Amino acid sequence: MTFRVTILGCSSARPTATRHHTAHVLNVHEQFFLIDSGEGTQYQLLRYGINPLKINAIFITHLHGDHVYGIFGLLSTMSMMGRTRRLEIIAPHPFSEMLRSHLGFFGVELPYTLEIKEIDTRQNTDVWSNRVFSVSSLPLRHRVPCCGYLFREHEPSLNVHKHLVEGYGLTPVQIAVLKQGRDTTLANGAPLTAREATYRPYTPRSYAFCSDTTPSGKVAALVEGVDLLYHESTYLHEDKALAAKTGHSTALQAARIARQANVRHLLLGHYSARYKSLAPLLDEARSEFPETLLGHDGLALTIEKDHSLRVSRL
Repeated sequence: MTFRVTILGCSSARPTATRHHTAHVLNVHEQFFLIDSGEGTQYQLLRYGINPLKINAIFITHLHGDHVYGIFGLLSTMSMMGRTRRLEIIAPHPFSEMLRSHLGFFGVELPYTLEIKEIDTRQNTDVWSNRVFSVSSLPLRHRVPCCGYLFREHEPSLNVHKHLVEGYGLTPVQIAVLKQGRDTTLANGAPLTAREATYRPYTPRSYAFCSDTTPSGKVAALVEGVDLLYHESTYLHEDKALAAKTGHSTALQAARIARQANVRHLLLGHYSARYKSLAPLLDEARSEFPETLLGHDGLALTIEKDHSLRVSRL
């Protein structure tokens, strides 16, 4: 079962020739979700082979342009590509008003339904779920209302050991009973417990997306133990005063949050355009938290069933 994050953009307010504005795509069991939609998002989707029509929902962290400008063109492109199924957008207030104004000004009539849910960024609350996973909001500290999102798989259903199915000649009814966690009786009258006959194929995986924010101990507690934490790292620590003034974090501060939260891996991103080389940010973070990766456009990170991380470049 796939659990993969693809980075479409990793720049902050000003893009560079090699770094687009913030946008990530999360693929959970071949269901696709867009997280933030900076300028150029639709181009990056096409560049990295992700069909925009596959996107089930869009999660917006805050209403600064480098995180939301790309959504307007993307919605129109989905229309021209023939989208008809409903699209959900989860975003802070007043996203609905912003979108209505845009669509009205340009006379856009979408052939599909938009279902917009505006959330209170000050709360840690469940904002979305389906049968596969759930999403909760993470209150962040920025210059405007802003939240992160925690994506966590549900506990998978029980599987029955194949050798027992064949060895005991289990019937479909018996298999169904065992998968429900209930014991059954074999044809010879002997008991077969669900505990000995079944197993979980994997333990739930998790991904936390913390966009623009100053360091927050509350967030560290909320993302405790996640497999992969994306935490903005706009500046080097020598520029920590500027980071605090603008509502951002340094690479070192992001690493300290990762260590405090005891996460498995840290992913950096949202870099200031002032840095031509990103190596110093990676070095700074790894000095505090060795399991740090440098995010860049086209990087794909797959969280395997055993919670190891497979990294590839698209």
